[in-house]
Amino acid sequence: MVVNIVLKKDQRTGKLTEGIVKDLLTSAPFHHRGIKVRLDDGQIGRVQEILEEL
Repeated sequence: MVVNIVLKKDQRTGKLTEGIVKDLLTSAPFHHRGIKVRLDDGQIGRVQEILEEL
């Protein structure tokens, strides 16, 4: 799926990074700060928006 995430370095600014989810890193189905994922390019962050399901 295509998502917007917030990277650790961008948490203060809230800048979003778009990418395709490769791995889910949070085991719980819900997390108050967002589910942590690894994108296909290797970046790790917390999901803020789901843009598209592939």
